[in-house]
Amino acid sequence: MATIYEVSKLAGVSLATVSRVMNKNTRVSEKTRKKVQDAMDQLGYRPNSIAQSLASNRSNSIGILVSELHGPFFGQMMSGIESELRAAGKHVIITTGHSEQEKEIDGIEFLLSRNCDALILHVEAVSDEYLIELSKKSTPIFIMSRYVENLKDRCISLNNEMGGYLATKTLIEKGHSAIGFIGGPEFKADSRSRLQGHRRALKEFNLPFDDKLYFEGDFKETGGIAGLRTLIKNNDQLTALACANDEMASGAMKYAREHGYNLPEGLSIIGFDNIIYASYLYPTLTTIHNPIYEMGHMAAKLALKSVYNVKNLKIQNIFEPTVIERNSVGSV
Repeated sequence: MATIYEVSKLAGVSLATVSRVMNKNTRVSEKTRKKVQDAMDQLGYRPNSIAQSLASNRSNSIGILVSELHGPFFGQMMSGIESELRAAGKHVIITTGHSEQEKEIDGIEFLLSRNCDALILHVEAVSDEYLIELSKKSTPIFIMSRYVENLKDRCISLNNEMGGYLATKTLIEKGHSAIGFIGGPEFKADSRSRLQGHRRALKEFNLPFDDKLYFEGDFKETGGIAGLRTLIKNNDQLTALACANDEMASGAMKYAREHGYNLPEGLSIIGFDNIIYASYLYPTLTTIHNPIYEMGHMAAKLALKSVYNVKNLKIQNIFEPTVIERNSVGSV
Protein backbone atom coordinates (compact mmCIF):
# COMPACT_ATOMS: atom_id res chain seq x y z
CA MET A 1 0.00 0.00 0.00
CA ALA A 2 1.36 3.39 -1.03
CA THR A 3 2.29 5.90 1.66
CA ILE A 4 2.18 9.67 1.91
CA TYR A 5 5.99 9.62 1.80
CA GLU A 6 5.93 7.95 -1.63
CA VAL A 7 3.39 10.51 -2.87
CA SER A 8 5.65 13.31 -1.62
CA LYS A 9 8.70 11.84 -3.38
CA LEU A 10 6.94 11.18 -6.71
CA ALA A 11 5.33 14.63 -6.79
CA GLY A 12 8.54 16.33 -5.76
CA VAL A 13 6.91 18.28 -2.92
CA SER A 14 7.07 18.28 0.86
CA LEU A 15 4.92 16.18 3.17
CA ALA A 16 3.28 19.38 4.38
CA THR A 17 2.24 20.23 0.82
CA VAL A 18 0.73 16.78 0.29
CA SER A 19 -1.17 17.24 3.55
CA ARG A 20 -2.46 20.63 2.45
CA VAL A 21 -3.71 19.17 -0.83
CA MET A 22 -5.53 16.36 0.98
CA ASN A 23 -7.13 18.87 3.34
CA LYS A 24 -8.14 21.11 0.40
CA ASN A 25 -6.10 24.04 1.64
CA THR A 26 -6.58 27.02 -0.64
CA ARG A 27 -2.96 28.13 -0.26
CA VAL A 28 -1.79 25.40 -2.68
CA SER A 29 -1.51 26.41 -6.34
CA GLU A 30 -3.52 24.53 -8.93
CA LYS A 31 -0.30 23.34 -10.62
CA THR A 32 1.03 21.85 -7.38
CA ARG A 33 -2.36 20.38 -6.51
CA LYS A 34 -2.44 18.59 -9.86
CA LYS A 35 1.08 17.19 -9.36
CA VAL A 36 0.11 15.73 -6.01
CA GLN A 37 -3.21 14.38 -7.28
CA ASP A 38 -1.48 12.76 -10.28
CA ALA A 39 1.05 11.12 -7.94
CA MET A 40 -1.74 9.82 -5.70
CA ASP A 41 -3.59 8.42 -8.72
CA GLN A 42 -0.44 6.80 -10.13
CA LEU A 43 0.38 5.13 -6.82
CA GLY A 44 -3.25 4.27 -6.01
CA TYR A 45 -2.94 6.20 -2.75
CA ARG A 46 -6.05 6.80 -0.68
CA PRO A 47 -5.91 9.10 2.37
CA ASN A 48 -6.51 7.39 5.70
CA SER A 49 -9.51 9.24 7.12
CA ILE A 50 -8.82 8.03 10.65
CA ALA A 51 -5.25 9.29 10.51
CA GLN A 52 -6.43 12.59 9.04
CA SER A 53 -8.94 12.90 11.85
CA LEU A 54 -6.28 12.34 14.50
CA ALA A 55 -3.98 14.85 12.87
CA SER A 56 -6.52 17.59 12.34
CA ASN A 57 -8.84 16.87 15.27
CA ARG A 58 -11.65 16.89 12.69
CA SER A 59 -13.51 13.92 11.22
CA ASN A 60 -15.37 16.06 8.66
CA SER A 61 -18.52 14.19 9.64
CA ILE A 62 -21.70 15.32 11.38
CA GLY A 63 -23.83 12.97 13.44
CA ILE A 64 -27.59 13.07 12.85
CA LEU A 65 -30.18 11.57 15.15
CA VAL A 66 -33.80 11.41 13.94
CA SER A 67 -36.88 9.75 15.42
CA GLU A 68 -37.41 7.37 12.48
CA LEU A 69 -35.89 6.53 9.11
CA HIS A 70 -39.18 5.79 7.37
CA GLY A 71 -41.73 8.29 6.09
CA PRO A 72 -41.53 11.39 3.90
CA PHE A 73 -41.13 13.84 6.80
CA PHE A 74 -37.84 12.44 8.04
CA GLY A 75 -36.68 11.72 4.50
CA GLN A 76 -37.03 15.39 3.61
CA MET A 77 -35.29 16.44 6.83
CA MET A 78 -32.28 14.18 6.29
CA SER A 79 -32.06 15.08 2.61
CA GLY A 80 -31.98 18.78 3.45
CA ILE A 81 -29.20 18.29 5.99
CA GLU A 82 -27.10 15.89 3.92
CA SER A 83 -27.22 17.85 0.66
CA GLU A 84 -25.96 21.03 2.35
CA LEU A 85 -23.18 19.21 4.19
CA ARG A 86 -22.14 17.19 1.14
CA ALA A 87 -21.79 20.37 -0.90
CA ALA A 88 -19.34 21.57 1.78
CA GLY A 89 -17.33 18.34 1.64
CA LYS A 90 -18.72 16.88 4.87
CA HIS A 91 -20.37 13.52 5.50
CA VAL A 92 -23.13 12.34 7.80
CA ILE A 93 -23.56 9.46 10.22
CA ILE A 94 -27.23 8.74 10.93
CA THR A 95 -28.96 6.87 13.74
CA THR A 96 -32.45 6.81 15.27
CA GLY A 97 -34.02 7.47 18.65
CA HIS A 98 -37.59 6.20 18.08
CA SER A 99 -38.95 8.93 20.39
CA GLU A 100 -37.83 6.95 23.46
CA GLN A 101 -35.56 8.53 26.05
CA GLU A 102 -33.27 5.53 26.49
CA LYS A 103 -32.86 5.03 22.73
CA GLU A 104 -32.28 8.74 22.10
CA ILE A 105 -29.53 8.84 24.72
CA ASP A 106 -28.02 5.61 23.35
CA GLY A 107 -28.03 7.10 19.84
CA ILE A 108 -26.36 10.29 21.03
CA GLU A 109 -23.66 8.31 22.85
CA PHE A 110 -23.07 6.26 19.70
CA LEU A 111 -22.59 9.41 17.60
CA LEU A 112 -20.23 10.90 20.17
CA SER A 113 -18.18 7.70 20.07
CA ARG A 114 -17.78 8.08 16.29
CA ASN A 115 -15.79 11.30 16.78
CA CYS A 116 -18.35 13.44 14.95
CA ASP A 117 -17.46 17.11 14.74
CA ALA A 118 -21.01 18.07 15.77
CA LEU A 119 -24.45 16.54 16.26
CA ILE A 120 -27.77 17.57 14.70
CA LEU A 121 -30.52 16.14 16.88
CA HIS A 122 -34.23 15.60 16.26
CA VAL A 123 -35.11 14.42 19.77
CA GLU A 124 -38.51 14.26 21.43
CA ALA A 125 -38.17 12.21 24.61
CA VAL A 126 -35.07 13.60 26.35
CA SER A 127 -35.63 16.66 28.53
CA ASP A 128 -34.53 20.23 27.93
CA GLU A 129 -32.27 19.87 30.97
CA TYR A 130 -30.50 16.89 29.39
CA LEU A 131 -29.90 18.87 26.19
CA ILE A 132 -28.60 21.87 28.13
CA GLU A 133 -26.09 19.66 29.96
CA LEU A 134 -25.13 17.92 26.70
CA SER A 135 -24.44 21.31 25.12
CA LYS A 136 -21.74 21.97 27.71
CA LYS A 137 -19.63 19.08 26.40
CA SER A 138 -16.90 19.49 23.78
CA THR A 139 -18.99 18.29 20.80
CA PRO A 140 -21.37 21.04 19.61
CA ILE A 141 -25.04 20.11 19.30
CA PHE A 142 -27.81 21.65 17.19
CA ILE A 143 -31.52 20.94 17.69
CA MET A 144 -34.00 20.30 14.88
CA SER A 145 -37.76 20.99 15.08
CA ARG A 146 -37.64 21.85 18.76
CA TYR A 147 -37.22 25.09 20.68
CA VAL A 148 -35.19 25.15 23.89
CA GLU A 149 -35.02 28.66 25.35
CA ASN A 150 -31.54 28.25 26.86
CA LEU A 151 -30.24 26.92 23.52
CA LYS A 152 -32.27 29.10 21.17
CA ASP A 153 -29.24 30.05 19.06
CA ARG A 154 -28.63 26.34 18.43
CA CYS A 155 -32.25 25.51 17.54
CA ILE A 156 -33.89 25.38 14.12
CA SER A 157 -37.62 25.20 14.76
CA LEU A 158 -41.08 25.85 13.36
CA ASN A 159 -43.65 28.13 14.96
CA ASN A 160 -45.95 25.17 15.64
CA GLU A 161 -48.44 27.16 17.70
CA MET A 162 -49.04 29.43 14.71
CA GLY A 163 -49.47 26.39 12.50
CA GLY A 164 -52.17 24.95 14.73
CA TYR A 165 -53.84 28.34 14.84
CA LEU A 166 -53.81 28.73 11.05
CA ALA A 167 -55.27 25.24 10.49
CA THR A 168 -58.29 25.83 12.72
CA LYS A 169 -58.72 29.45 11.60
CA THR A 170 -58.91 28.23 8.00
CA LEU A 171 -61.79 25.91 8.91
CA ILE A 172 -63.61 28.56 10.95
CA GLU A 173 -63.37 31.09 8.13
CA LYS A 174 -65.08 28.54 5.87
CA GLY A 175 -68.03 28.59 8.25
CA HIS A 176 -67.27 25.52 10.37
CA SER A 177 -67.92 25.52 14.10
CA ALA A 178 -68.15 21.80 14.97
CA ILE A 179 -64.42 21.16 14.51
CA GLY A 180 -62.57 18.09 15.69
CA PHE A 181 -58.84 18.07 16.38
CA ILE A 182 -56.60 15.01 16.19
CA GLY A 183 -53.32 15.89 17.88
CA GLY A 184 -50.04 14.06 18.17
CA PRO A 185 -48.68 12.39 21.32
CA GLU A 186 -48.90 14.95 24.12
CA PHE A 187 -45.37 14.30 25.41
CA LYS A 188 -44.06 15.85 22.18
CA ALA A 189 -43.53 19.60 22.28
CA ASP A 190 -44.70 20.18 18.70
CA SER A 191 -47.95 18.33 19.45
CA ARG A 192 -48.67 20.49 22.47
CA SER A 193 -47.90 23.69 20.55
CA ARG A 194 -50.20 22.76 17.65
CA LEU A 195 -52.99 22.03 20.10
CA GLN A 196 -52.40 25.41 21.77
CA GLY A 197 -52.77 27.07 18.39
CA HIS A 198 -56.04 25.24 17.77
CA ARG A 199 -57.38 26.42 21.11
CA ARG A 200 -56.28 30.00 20.40
CA ALA A 201 -58.20 30.05 17.13
CA LEU A 202 -61.35 28.73 18.80
CA LYS A 203 -61.09 31.36 21.52
CA GLU A 204 -60.52 34.17 19.02
CA PHE A 205 -63.79 33.28 17.27
CA ASN A 206 -65.70 32.71 20.54
CA LEU A 207 -65.99 28.95 20.05
CA PRO A 208 -65.61 26.71 23.11
CA PHE A 209 -62.97 24.00 23.34
CA ASP A 210 -64.81 20.69 23.75
CA ASP A 211 -62.83 17.75 25.15
CA LYS A 212 -65.10 15.41 23.19
CA LEU A 213 -63.83 16.97 19.97
CA TYR A 214 -60.18 16.31 20.81
CA PHE A 215 -58.32 13.03 20.27
CA GLU A 216 -54.68 12.31 21.11
CA GLY A 217 -53.25 10.53 18.08
CA ASP A 218 -49.91 8.97 17.22
CA PHE A 219 -48.72 10.96 14.17
CA LYS A 220 -49.44 7.86 12.06
CA GLU A 221 -52.26 6.89 9.71
CA THR A 222 -53.69 4.67 12.44
CA GLY A 223 -54.13 7.70 14.69
CA GLY A 224 -56.22 9.43 12.06
CA ILE A 225 -58.46 6.40 11.64
CA ALA A 226 -58.96 5.87 15.38
CA GLY A 227 -59.34 9.60 15.97
CA LEU A 228 -62.10 10.20 13.43
CA ARG A 229 -63.93 7.06 14.55
CA THR A 230 -63.96 8.36 18.14
CA LEU A 231 -64.84 11.95 17.28
CA ILE A 232 -67.81 10.94 15.12
CA LYS A 233 -69.16 8.85 18.00
CA ASN A 234 -68.80 11.85 20.30
CA ASN A 235 -70.42 14.34 17.92
CA ASP A 236 -72.29 13.20 14.82
CA GLN A 237 -72.67 16.85 13.77
CA LEU A 238 -68.93 17.15 13.10
CA THR A 239 -68.33 19.08 9.86
CA ALA A 240 -64.57 19.68 9.94
CA LEU A 241 -61.38 18.09 11.22
CA ALA A 242 -57.90 19.49 11.85
CA CYS A 243 -55.10 16.93 12.06
CA ALA A 244 -51.70 17.63 13.59
CA ASN A 245 -49.91 15.95 10.68
CA ASP A 246 -50.65 14.76 7.16
CA GLU A 247 -50.27 11.06 7.93
CA MET A 248 -53.14 11.21 10.41
CA ALA A 249 -55.12 13.33 7.94
CA SER A 250 -54.69 10.63 5.28
CA GLY A 251 -55.93 7.99 7.75
CA ALA A 252 -58.96 10.14 8.61
CA MET A 253 -59.72 10.63 4.90
CA LYS A 254 -59.57 6.88 4.33
CA TYR A 255 -61.92 6.18 7.24
CA ALA A 256 -64.33 8.93 6.15
CA ARG A 257 -64.64 7.62 2.59
CA GLU A 258 -65.09 4.03 3.79
CA HIS A 259 -67.99 5.20 5.98
CA GLY A 260 -69.90 7.12 3.38
CA TYR A 261 -68.61 10.66 3.80
CA ASN A 262 -68.19 12.83 0.73
CA LEU A 263 -65.08 14.98 1.02
CA PRO A 264 -65.17 17.91 1.46
CA GLU A 265 -68.97 18.27 1.18
CA GLY A 266 -69.71 16.01 4.14
CA LEU A 267 -66.48 16.57 6.06
CA SER A 268 -63.63 19.03 5.58
CA ILE A 269 -60.13 17.91 6.59
CA ILE A 270 -56.92 19.91 6.96
CA GLY A 271 -53.50 18.41 7.67
CA PHE A 272 -50.10 19.66 8.81
CA ASP A 273 -46.60 19.34 7.27
CA ASN A 274 -47.32 19.38 3.52
CA ILE A 275 -45.46 16.13 2.95
CA ILE A 276 -44.88 15.07 -0.63
CA TYR A 277 -47.99 12.92 -1.09
CA ALA A 278 -50.44 15.52 0.27
CA SER A 279 -51.07 16.75 -3.27
CA TYR A 280 -51.74 13.19 -4.50
CA LEU A 281 -54.49 12.28 -2.02
CA TYR A 282 -58.12 12.39 -3.10
CA PRO A 283 -59.26 15.02 -2.65
CA THR A 284 -55.91 16.79 -2.60
CA LEU A 285 -55.12 17.75 0.98
CA THR A 286 -55.30 21.30 2.27
CA THR A 287 -52.52 21.52 4.82
CA ILE A 288 -50.05 23.64 6.77
CA HIS A 289 -46.65 23.89 5.11
CA ASN A 290 -43.80 22.85 7.37
CA PRO A 291 -40.59 23.70 5.46
CA ILE A 292 -38.68 20.74 6.86
CA TYR A 293 -36.31 20.42 3.88
CA GLU A 294 -35.33 24.08 4.17
CA MET A 295 -34.98 23.68 7.94
CA GLY A 296 -32.63 20.74 7.34
CA HIS A 297 -30.54 22.97 5.08
CA MET A 298 -30.50 25.62 7.79
CA ALA A 299 -29.41 23.19 10.52
CA ALA A 300 -26.52 22.12 8.30
CA LYS A 301 -25.58 25.77 7.64
CA LEU A 302 -25.63 26.45 11.37
CA ALA A 303 -23.21 23.57 11.92
CA LEU A 304 -20.96 24.71 9.08
CA LYS A 305 -20.85 28.25 10.41
CA SER A 306 -20.34 27.30 14.06
CA VAL A 307 -17.98 24.34 13.71
CA TYR A 308 -16.08 24.90 10.46
CA ASN A 309 -16.18 28.72 10.42
CA VAL A 310 -17.78 28.85 6.97
CA LYS A 311 -18.38 32.52 6.18
CA ASN A 312 -21.34 34.42 4.74
CA LEU A 313 -24.03 32.02 5.95
CA LYS A 314 -27.20 33.74 7.11
CA ILE A 315 -28.98 31.77 9.84
CA GLN A 316 -32.74 31.70 10.40
CA ASN A 317 -33.63 29.96 13.65
CA ILE A 318 -37.43 30.07 13.55
CA PHE A 319 -39.54 29.30 10.47
CA GLU A 320 -43.15 30.36 9.97
CA PRO A 321 -45.87 28.00 8.65
CA THR A 322 -48.23 28.85 5.80
CA VAL A 323 -51.56 27.49 4.58
CA ILE A 324 -51.51 25.40 1.39
CA GLU A 325 -55.04 25.46 0.01
CA ARG A 326 -56.14 22.46 -2.04
CA ASN A 327 -59.46 20.60 -2.25
CA SER A 328 -60.12 18.86 1.08
CA VAL A 329 -61.71 21.88 2.79
CA GLY A 330 -65.09 23.26 1.74
CA SER A 331 -67.51 25.89 2.99
CA VAL A 332 -70.71 25.37 4.98
